[in-house]
Amino acid sequence: MIFGSIHNLEQDRTTLPKALLKGLEYIRDTDLSTQPAGRYEIEGSDMFALVQDNMTAPKAERKAETHRKYIDIQYVHSGSEIIGYGLADPENEVLEEQLEQKDAIFYKNVKDEMELVLTGGMYVILFPADVHRPGCIYGTSSAVRKIVVKVAIKS
Repeated sequence: MIFGSIHNLEQDRTTLPKALLKGLEYIRDTDLSTQPAGRYEIEGSDMFALVQDNMTAPKAERKAETHRKYIDIQYVHSGSEIIGYGLADPENEVLEEQLEQKDAIFYKNVKDEMELVLTGGMYVILFPADVHRPGCIYGTSSAVRKIVVKVAIKS
């Protein structure tokens, strides 16, 4: 997991892999305030962005998940949310596997889950071992404009 701010992208540039940097540059260079919600191709199925407008919800109403085919760059454009975070662990009980349909495994519980607070301009990069529960309430339920860039994992 990498946690950062889009405002620090220039200083982080030398430490990030090219594919992740390209996803973050897309976020930085796109006028996300006027972009309609939906899917936007960056490099076909190898990299695309999902622009989302959601309301945060209680943690108990959000599913924890991991992915196998894609790395997530989750960026909050406006609003704030908590993302529950933990590492893959045999004690994390699987709720549902949807790898073929959604590239997702959902979990009933996450061992040692912690909370990451994301406010406007912040991002988190999540790898296959990073169990995450996005869209949780921070304070009170609120609207969040979020962009998730999916970056294909190539072997």
